[in-house]
Amino acid sequence: MSAALAGVTALVLAAPPPVAAAPRTGAVTVQPFATTATRQQASPTPPPPRLPRDFRGKGKWIVRDLDIEVPFTWEGRDGDSQMTAGGPQYPIWFTNLIYHDTLYTLTYKWPGLTEHPCSRIPGFSLEALNQGFENARFVGPETLRRTPQRRVNHWRVGVVLPQLPPGNHPRLPLALGDIYVDERDPGTFWQVLQFGVQNLYDPELDEWLVMDTFEHRPGTVTLPRRCEPPR
Repeated sequence: MSAALAGVTALVLAAPPPVAAAPRTGAVTVQPFATTATRQQASPTPPPPRLPRDFRGKGKWIVRDLDIEVPFTWEGRDGDSQMTAGGPQYPIWFTNLIYHDTLYTLTYKWPGLTEHPCSRIPGFSLEALNQGFENARFVGPETLRRTPQRRVNHWRVGVVLPQLPPGNHPRLPLALGDIYVDERDPGTFWQVLQFGVQNLYDPELDEWLVMDTFEHRPGTVTLPRRCEPPR
């Protein structure tokens, strides 16, 4: 699978209970573009993140160690969804899709990358993604100190291998991440940090998506020409 998988698609790999999806490790330091302040939790654990069937949003894709920040869109229509970061005029450009129950990843541009295949993984759907989110661990309520400030619930998901009981065992954080959803609506995503092998193209293995807008109305999802249609 392509290493430039966007936040949510990586999270999906975490369907197994102990660890689930794309968020990062526990001790995450949030960079200035998205500083957070933890608020006192005043209620029971809220419902976990859940990507809606129809939505559209715009923001930024950030690869901090490469000093790269490019435009980012994330859209969904009738259960299909598509992430697009950058474009022909930017140093990185890739798209990830859940399209007709198939997961696609196509990286057009990335520093040092010479091969650009369209990876295709059948049998992956919005329902599978949301099932993975159900295993997320609630970190707590926070405030994203941007303009405007946003009150969010912070969740952590990930895939750790091998899955072993507590104790002194070697473990590999295959795919870890942090998801920040609106405190009043777990279907509104404001920020995702992903870290792990799914970010293999990046030397530090970590990438951010930061949303400026997120609307609950149908977006546009288009399978790239170089990707094989679902069978």
